[in-house]
Amino acid sequence: MDYKQYKDKVYEIIGAAMSVHSELNWGLLEPIYQEALHLELKDRGIVNEREQEVNCYYKHHLLDKKYKMDIVVDNIVIELKSVKELIPAHRAQLFNYMRLTKHPVGLLINFGCSCLQGERYGYDPETNECYLLDRWMEIVPEDVDSDYEYYQYEDTND
Repeated sequence: MDYKQYKDKVYEIIGAAMSVHSELNWGLLEPIYQEALHLELKDRGIVNEREQEVNCYYKHHLLDKKYKMDIVVDNIVIELKSVKELIPAHRAQLFNYMRLTKHPVGLLINFGCSCLQGERYGYDPETNECYLLDRWMEIVPEDVDSDYEYYQYEDTND
């Protein structure tokens, strides 16, 4: 899977998130950041959809309950958090959305710290696996620490 085709769009999304973080700072509730990022993307001419529903099935039965993804831009799922620390359950939520929708790229963005935090992931439908991506949209080897400096975006207004 070639994730590099999404590099420019991901860069634009992260830039918009940085702008939101600079304006609102950190520690507000997630829905505030969701609405602000939606508006920032829209102001930049980036078409996006908030709370896009995801159908869920059980043994070929469509369930009444649905997931709602925070924001979707093209085939990129954006999962927002406003927490002190990202944990594996946050990543699992993003991965579930990516697997259910077959969207190839996902961003996990955390507004809950003084530095905006973000992680990029790619989904491979052939293996049904999600992989950490670096800023060049290449798969990061599993033995590399996921807290690499390019997953922290410094707020220049501190």
